[in-house]
Amino acid sequence: MTEQTSPLMQNLRRSGVWFVASVLVLAASSIGLSRFLETETPTVSLALDPLNVNALIGEITNDLNDTSTAPDLDALLAKAESALRFDLADARLYSLIGEIKYRQGDKVQAYEFFDQARNLSKTEIHALQRSIGRSIETGDLSKAVGEIDILLRRWPDQFPAIAEGLPTILSNPDGYQAVLAAIRAAPPWRAKLLVELGKTPDGLDFANRLLLDLIGSSVPPNSSELSYVISGHIRQKEYEQAYRLFLFSLSDQERKLGGYIFNSTFEPVSSGKPFDWQVGNQSGLEVTFLSSQDAVEGEGGATVRFLNTPVKNTALQQYIELPPGSYKISLAASARNLKLPKELFWSIRCVGPTGEIARLNIPEGTYNRQALSQDFSVGPAGCPMQLLKLETAAIAESWRFRYVGTLIMHKLNIERLSS
Repeated sequence: MTEQTSPLMQNLRRSGVWFVASVLVLAASSIGLSRFLETETPTVSLALDPLNVNALIGEITNDLNDTSTAPDLDALLAKAESALRFDLADARLYSLIGEIKYRQGDKVQAYEFFDQARNLSKTEIHALQRSIGRSIETGDLSKAVGEIDILLRRWPDQFPAIAEGLPTILSNPDGYQAVLAAIRAAPPWRAKLLVELGKTPDGLDFANRLLLDLIGSSVPPNSSELSYVISGHIRQKEYEQAYRLFLFSLSDQERKLGGYIFNSTFEPVSSGKPFDWQVGNQSGLEVTFLSSQDAVEGEGGATVRFLNTPVKNTALQQYIELPPGSYKISLAASARNLKLPKELFWSIRCVGPTGEIARLNIPEGTYNRQALSQDFSVGPAGCPMQLLKLETAAIAESWRFRYVGTLIMHKLNIERLSS
């Protein structure tokens, strides 16, 4: 005999299924919304899903970072420990508990939790930072550098967090050798290290020393890294150190281009370093370097093509270092339909209050290998380094003053005159 189900029971069963389904949908929606809000509003996220560990970690972190109100460390510790019972493998929770205990003064237990966090995740950011600090405090500088390498490879934006400890590490012979060994492996943070060190006089000395030790290695510094430190010396008005580092960094091939003006024939090997040619970024002209060996009809050198637009400021420049004395600057140049509404000239200015000490004007027209020259002198004081620039006299980008034509500079030379 088949059991018959009444319509009432059928409706109740259907209603129960609908109710359970509705609860599941609402729960899923709450969890999804909690996930969506966990970063921006972790407290709201937790209200929607009390088991959202990401939101809990965000809420505790925000409370610890809130400088306006002293956090209730005991309450935060209870929250973190409660969450840990449900997620024993989350390195972030161990790190948070370690930070809370650190602030409570229990450093022994704090570092036990930091170590456990790092056992679970080598790159747990906060545990790493605390471990670096402990390694520096205890004098284990080789370990500190290894941890810094791990931190910056995984979290490259965290360089400011470890910058404070760098002088302590580099001042110690073992620490210095550990840093040198690390950057010889060409880590992605090497350039940032040199930039950061270049911001202070003491740091600049360490950066200079590191570069000199790298120059003879299998991973020598690149042009950008050298430029950071050379420019840092210039900003600190350490002109002699800047020039000495530039000279020391030259390859055997580059040394052949040396002189009062580096690469006076404009060979296409520019490194961009301050004592090498630097090309200005302007829309009104194009600058190209062509080797004399590759040139047609001897037109090797630097070609400046003006595009019938206003041109203001500098097209080419390099720093030079001339001792006190008398000099002559000379230029061999060709031109094609060159029209200069305002002057175009090479200037030599002292880096400092003295200002311009020489100007070599370039004529308009069409000519071939015209020789131009100008005598000048460098005084005994106030001009330890100079800036050589090709620039215009335009002070505003007015379309009344449009530069047209082509200038080819075959060789720019400075020679010292006998007394």
